Amino acid sequence: MIRVLGAPKRLCDGLTRRDLIHVGALSLFGLGLTEGVIPARAQAAPGAPAGFGRAKRCILLYLYGAPSQIETFDPKPSAPVEIRGELGSIPSNVPGLDICELLPELAKVMDKATVVRSMSHPYPIHGVAYALTGIPRIELAMELNPRDPGHWPFVGSVVDCCDGLNGSGEGLPEVPRNLVLPWAFSSQRVGEVARAGPYGGFLGQTYDPVWTEFVGQGTKTATKTLVEKTWEDVEPYRGITPDSRFRISAVTSAAPGVTLDRLDRRRSLLEQLEHARRDIDAAVERSGIDRHRQMAYAMLGSERLRKAFDLDQESAATRESYGMTLFGQSALTARRLVGAGGRFVTVFWDEYGLAGTGWDTHWDHYPRMKDELLPGLDRTLSGLLRDLDARGLLDETLVLCLSEHGRTPKITTSKGGGRDHWSRCYSVLLAGGGIARGRVVGRSDKAASDPVDRPISPKDILATAYHLLGIDPATVLTDRQGRPMSLVPTGQVVSELLA
Repeated sequence: MIRVLGAPKRLCDGLTRRDLIHVGALSLFGLGLTEGVIPARAQAAPGAPAGFGRAKRCILLYLYGAPSQIETFDPKPSAPVEIRGELGSIPSNVPGLDICELLPELAKVMDKATVVRSMSHPYPIHGVAYALTGIPRIELAMELNPRDPGHWPFVGSVVDCCDGLNGSGEGLPEVPRNLVLPWAFSSQRVGEVARAGPYGGFLGQTYDPVWTEFVGQGTKTATKTLVEKTWEDVEPYRGITPDSRFRISAVTSAAPGVTLDRLDRRRSLLEQLEHARRDIDAAVERSGIDRHRQMAYAMLGSERLRKAFDLDQESAATRESYGMTLFGQSALTARRLVGAGGRFVTVFWDEYGLAGTGWDTHWDHYPRMKDELLPGLDRTLSGLLRDLDARGLLDETLVLCLSEHGRTPKITTSKGGGRDHWSRCYSVLLAGGGIARGRVVGRSDKAASDPVDRPISPKDILATAYHLLGIDPATVLTDRQGRPMSLVPTGQVVSELLA
C-alpha cells in the first residue's frame, strides 16, 4: 500500500478533504493523465508564497561533477590570480550581473533568468541524491549505492507519483511524466560503481525515470585525466553527427534492452512483457509490473511520443542554436518532449568514458572549460531559454540548471590546473515557470568561498520547484515501512526567486 498523509490542503491527491487517504498499489497504477488534461493538484497551504502551480512542466539541466562558481555565474575579477584564474568576466544584459567571459550568448539572455550565488550545504561529495531528493543528510556509501533502502525519491519521481494520484482520467500519459536523457545516469563511464540520485527511492523502482538511449556518433576527440589514468577517444559532449537521435531505451530501467523498436517487432505488448518477465521479476517489485505494462502500452501506441523524438522536424538553424553536441541535442529533445505533454524531463551532462569527468575538473580544468564545458553550456542553455521564450512557453516551463556543489576558490597545481570539491558556496540558475527574470539572489564573499547574504540549500530549491509545479512541499508520503516522510523536511520556498 501507498499512504498519503496530511491536512486537506497539503495532500497531493487533489481529490478529497479527508485527513487520511489510503491508496491501494494496483489502483494507483491505474491513475494518470489523459491527453490534454491538467491534473487537479492540491491547493497551496495557507500563507504560502505566490506562484503555486505556475509551472505546467519542468526541464532540469544537471551539470554532473559540479562547475566552478567563479568560472560561470560568480566571477571574482578583483581576487588574486590563484582565485580568479585565467578567465575574465563580461557584463550581461542585467545591470550588475557579470558572468564568465566564455558565456557570451548567456550574457545576452540573463534577463530571462535568475541566478543564485549563495548556494551552500555541508556535503562536498558528488551528492546527486542530496541535490535532487529530499533526503536530509547523505553519506558517500549511499551515493555509491543507488538501491540503498535509505534513499528518498528523485524530484521527477515525486512529480510522477503526485500527478498520478491527482490524475482525472484512466491510464498513463502518452509521454511519460518522468524522462531522463541522454541515457541511464552514470551508465556510460568506467572506473567506479554506479551513482545514486535519479531513482524512485522509497517509492520503489516502479517510479524510476524512463531512460532514453543515445543512438549516434561523436565527431570530436578529447583527452581526459583521472589521477594517473588518461583516456582519449571520441567525446559526444564536444560534438555529434546531425543524424544522431534519442529513443526510449526500456519500458523499465530494470529491463535494459527492451526498446520500443524491439517491442514493435513482436506480436503484442502482452507477449513481449511476458517474454521479458524473468528479467523483470529479478529486479522490479511485483506490484510495479502492471504499471510498466500500462506505460509500455501508452508509449508503444503514442504517435505524439515518436514525433517528439524526431529531430528532423526542427530546422537546421534551431538545431544549431542548441549546439550540435550531446547536451545540446538532448536539451532540444527535452523541449520537444515537454511540448508534446511531458511533465518533467531531465538532461544530465554526465560522465562519459572515464569516471571523474563531466564537470569534475580536478585535472585539466582550464583546457576542458575552454574547449568543451563552457562553450557547450553557453550555446545550449541560451538556446533553450531563447527558444522557449520565442514559443511563449517559458512562463509555463520551469528551467533548472543545477549541480551538486561548486569548486574550491583556490586553484590547485594539478595537470592543467584544477579546482576541487566545494559545497560551502556555489551558484545555480533558474528560469521560467514563475521564476523572476533578471534577478540575482544571495551574495558570496570576495573569494566565492562562503555566502555573506541569504544562504540557500538544495532543499530550498526543491521546495521552490515543487511549489511552482503545484505540489505543496509539506506533502507527506510514507516509505515502504509505513513511516511518514515529508517531501523536503528541511526546505523552504525561496520567495525572492518568485516572479
